[in-house]
Amino acid sequence: MRWLLLCLCLAPPAAAAETVVASRTIRSQAVLGPADVALIVADVPGALDRPEAAIGLEARVMLYAGRPIRAADLAPPALVERNQIVTLEYRNGPLRLTAEGRALGRAGAGEALRVMNLASRGTVRGVVARNGRVLVGTAPASP
Repeated sequence: MRWLLLCLCLAPPAAAAETVVASRTIRSQAVLGPADVALIVADVPGALDRPEAAIGLEARVMLYAGRPIRAADLAPPALVERNQIVTLEYRNGPLRLTAEGRALGRAGAGEALRVMNLASRGTVRGVVARNGRVLVGTAPASP
């Protein structure tokens, strides 16, 4: 028993890890700012360990005050809202076609989105560009 106690006393202390937590309750779809996050001394597997990794991103789910924030809880801010009218754009070399569509979900820049083409009533998949257009086709140009 004394040997075990001696080993515990001589063992190096565990390094303190930091975890990012919500400083207040944050609704889903809210964009996080510096005042919305705080650091605590705790090692929570899967939780963010740097506030910069959360600031500027949008909450996908409700974040409760004092609870750890995980990467899966956050996403890029949505540029396109569900039912919003968007411009569909198809590019192939010098050819560029555009059409209007209705977004069937929410998405941020670089995320995939299903859109209903208003002219044909067909559903297409595309990627949201930084300007809010939805790039469709086999090889969409860079956003």
